[in-house]
Amino acid sequence: MPTSPSSMINQYKFEDESELRDLFITVDDPESHITAIETFITYRVVTKTSRSEFDSSEYEVRRRYQDFLWLKSKLEEAHPTLIIPPLPEKFIMKGMVERFSEEFIETRRKALHKFLNRIADHPTLTFNEDFKIFLTAQAWELSSHKKQGPGLLSRMGQTVRAVASSVRGGVKNRPEMFTEVNDYMETFSQKINVLDKIAHRIYKEEREYFNEMKEYGPIHTLWSASEEDIADSLKGVASCIDKCCKATEKRMAGLSENLLPIIHEYVLYSEILMGVLKRRDQIQGELDSKVDALANKKAEKDLITEEIGKLEDKVECANNALKADWDRWKQNMQYDMRSAFTNVAENNLRYYEEAHNLTRNHSC
Repeated sequence: MPTSPSSMINQYKFEDESELRDLFITVDDPESHITAIETFITYRVVTKTSRSEFDSSEYEVRRRYQDFLWLKSKLEEAHPTLIIPPLPEKFIMKGMVERFSEEFIETRRKALHKFLNRIADHPTLTFNEDFKIFLTAQAWELSSHKKQGPGLLSRMGQTVRAVASSVRGGVKNRPEMFTEVNDYMETFSQKINVLDKIAHRIYKEEREYFNEMKEYGPIHTLWSASEEDIADSLKGVASCIDKCCKATEKRMAGLSENLLPIIHEYVLYSEILMGVLKRRDQIQGELDSKVDALANKKAEKDLITEEIGKLEDKVECANNALKADWDRWKQNMQYDMRSAFTNVAENNLRYYEEAHNLTRNHSC
């Protein structure tokens, strides 16, 4: 059953042991909607806050996946060199789970819940106006607000500048720190993608082993009915297999809840960070091109000098934002990875202890 908003509030307060947190968000209660055009899922978003900029202390709205996508794009637009948390992909890999299945919906709900709470915990993103509107506006109000965004020509202009920046090639004056970050992320991306594939393969093999083992218990129980001399032994084996199945199921749950989502989240984070670095380079590239223009042109010197001053401020802001967010992200990543693998190790220890005890008891 989904955790209720009130119990989730208490859980957060207990875990954080901090009175500084003033924004609590839960995503729960998925509902399916079927229209003549499409089928989609909405989620309830409950917000509780003590912030003075909110008109009320509690809000309850319903949001669909497209609304979360809109919020992410607005955050990227307002903060191009901050690391925006990832959203789960719109489409799923073939052979994993079916779209709109209970498993898929619950996995997505957890990811959307984490997305909003990562934003709420961010020192800058948490005060974004579009984030506040997302949490508080009713559906029709949010729809109206979306229409006030940048027009088609504005978006085309941003795309053209990004393409032009990539055509110009590498940035001439990129600070050494960001070259190191770029190299780090290229290596990180390769390794986390390999780790993601290995983790999914382990889970797949574990599931296949579990499905096969489930069949052996009933087989031994039926066998015991026709073999009176060894009936007790066969029933004991069947009971042992049943308990091993339950232990294996727990281990699978640990993988699917504590390891797979964390690794895949950082696969998505690696893509986001490479995009952030490209946007930082784009801003740097605009400055470099203006400096070149100033060196090559006599006319409009004052105008270009003024533009260079503005771009220098823009580059400095972009660099400072990314530096601070990079340190914060790296610290969170190391903590999340350490916690995920520690949980897996502890689950494996419990599993093998149970299996060992079962085997020893049966042999006695």
